[in-house]
Amino acid sequence: MTRVPPSPEWNIKGPVPNLGRALFRHWAAMLPVVTLMAGLAGCAPTADVHGMPAEVVSAPRVVREAYTFAVAHPEVLTQLPCYCGCGAIGHTSNYACYVSGSDADGAIVYDLHATGCSICVDITRDAMRMLDAGRTVPQIRAEIDQTYAAFGPSNMP
Repeated sequence: MTRVPPSPEWNIKGPVPNLGRALFRHWAAMLPVVTLMAGLAGCAPTADVHGMPAEVVSAPRVVREAYTFAVAHPEVLTQLPCYCGCGAIGHTSNYACYVSGSDADGAIVYDLHATGCSICVDITRDAMRMLDAGRTVPQIRAEIDQTYAAFGPSNMP
């Protein structure tokens, strides 16, 4: 039997000056894999969906983020149209794709339409991106109109 001497960085019989570096290299190499696996497992940082319907909580991350944004920024989304055709069901803005109103206690009543509509979510995500870039609501509206008018009628005048 051939005995292989341990590598110097893992030699537990004497001082281990390189152990810290070896562990760092090992874990640094694993970081992209761990991050990817956490994201795939649903453990990635996500929107706060406390109090939202189960359909929203179980929806993909981008949908949860759009619902969270809608609740936090009605002043933005009530000024933006949707082009998915939801005007036919009474929606009057992109905000209406997420929130239908409030109950007698003032709690938000969610509309589940956007859980299954990529156009609603795409419009909201574009608004989020443009708002983060410092664009004004009228500038965002103009770009939303230009980008999405081909998909269907606006639900706003």
